[in-house]
Amino acid sequence: MNPGNFFAELKRRNVYKVAVAYAVIGWLLMQIASQIFPVFDIPNWIIRLIVLLIILGLPVALVLAWAFEITPQGIKRTEAADAMPQARRQRKHAWIYIVVVSGLISIGLFLLGRYTAINAPPRQSEAIAGSLPQKSIAVLPFESLSEDKSNAYFAGGVQDEILTRLAKVADLKVISLTSTQHFNSAPGNLPQIAEQLGVANVLEGSVQKVADQVRVNVQLINALTDAHLWAETYDRKLTDIFAVESDIAKAIAENLQAKLTGSEKNEMSKKPTENSEAYELYLKGRFFWNKRTSADMKTALGYFEQAANVDPNYAVAYAGMADCYLLLPLYGGGVPTEMYPKATAMAQKAITLDPNLGEPHASLGLVHALFDFDFPASVREFEEATRLNPNYAIAHHWFGDSVLPALGEFDRANAEAQRALELDPLSIVNNTDSGTVYWITGRYQEAVAQFKKAIEMDPRNYTAHWGLGQALERIGDLPGAIADMKRQLSLMMIPCRSVCLVLQKRKQMTERELSAFWINFRKSRSSVTSLTIHLLSFIWRSAKKTTL
Repeated sequence: MNPGNFFAELKRRNVYKVAVAYAVIGWLLMQIASQIFPVFDIPNWIIRLIVLLIILGLPVALVLAWAFEITPQGIKRTEAADAMPQARRQRKHAWIYIVVVSGLISIGLFLLGRYTAINAPPRQSEAIAGSLPQKSIAVLPFESLSEDKSNAYFAGGVQDEILTRLAKVADLKVISLTSTQHFNSAPGNLPQIAEQLGVANVLEGSVQKVADQVRVNVQLINALTDAHLWAETYDRKLTDIFAVESDIAKAIAENLQAKLTGSEKNEMSKKPTENSEAYELYLKGRFFWNKRTSADMKTALGYFEQAANVDPNYAVAYAGMADCYLLLPLYGGGVPTEMYPKATAMAQKAITLDPNLGEPHASLGLVHALFDFDFPASVREFEEATRLNPNYAIAHHWFGDSVLPALGEFDRANAEAQRALELDPLSIVNNTDSGTVYWITGRYQEAVAQFKKAIEMDPRNYTAHWGLGQALERIGDLPGAIADMKRQLSLMMIPCRSVCLVLQKRKQMTERELSAFWINFRKSRSSVTSLTIHLLSFIWRSAKKTTL
């Protein structure tokens, strides 16, 4: 066909007119979608789908324009419509009105959108996005797809290992496992989770383990826009699992444009053991350690010991043992004089095997602060721990809660406590101890607010009630202080009538009689701690200033 004849035929069949009208109407529909849909919180993917359908519809419309014609008698083939010239003359200008009206509406919506975008306050998601660091991530719990339910520990272990590798990158903000484990593996409310955790991105994943074969699926998502930034599936043997974890961590760092130092790249690629059996035993140990009960920590200790027996050079297994020995006294599983020397020995062993591990340095820091009272050594260990692992929330927490207040470095103590909260915002322990640091450092109003936040997270948190009572006393709210102390006593299963007995006898008792009363009270209740005696003493003293 002659090109000139072809273009003339396009014109005769109104293909040009349809193209212009389609472009104007398509632009109108895109303006409606972009300006109206966000008002009703319609997801962005629907807007993108509409744009894609409009683009794909253009060639279809042109083909239909070539083959068919609209007449007063309906849609006819172009050949049939050519025999109806009068009908064609009646309709030949209708498309102009459609284009003009659609164009005016499109322009109006476009200008309206520009005006409202300039003058309207930012939407909630935009406000949240502006306040969140873009190089931040939460690794959500990985779903276990294994038919053997006893392999659930393995999915959690892979999640923890990826998180640990990312945590060593100073240019990233990585949320602690304690906070991420509050969520499902693939939740639907990502913007709310992003706001709660203070991150812009999340990693979702699943793990399936069958014998020595492992499949890991991961996807990196912008939590505010629901945009999928990266996804991958790995099918490997169990012996290659460290390479999978390393590849995932590197891909995340690359997608978030994090700057990696040479040492951080090496740490991300490190293979801590060649023995897959030792690795699985270690994962089981971490699985139970994260439950944070006396019985589970003893179970975890057993798995860490087995891992070290299988591979005597497995440094993180010794670090796990140090963590167990360190925390067992705090959960009623041992006494410091027995456990802390063992914690020191295991931490030092771990550092000898791998000087770049931050966790054992944090363990040594706490031992020096609470047991040896070697404060300069404690500071050195905590500083080394946070240098090697900038996102290790526990190190920041222990540093701010132990040695820094003792040295009178109050501003630095609060800064470390707040950094721990940033990295582990849903930890009840961190929220409570952050209030304690405020209280110790004389910031009583902030302590009251922080303790109330911790109590909102867990109304049965008797430590937070105790701290709130102390802080309220300091700001002069004695009735409120006594009320929270009573609540704390009831949560510790200490009858309030004991408190009333103290208050009734206060006026008749001398200091010597009062001391004898405390001794007898404690002998009669083996579960009463020195903290409880302190609380009862506080209430007795407070009765001098107020009436219950």
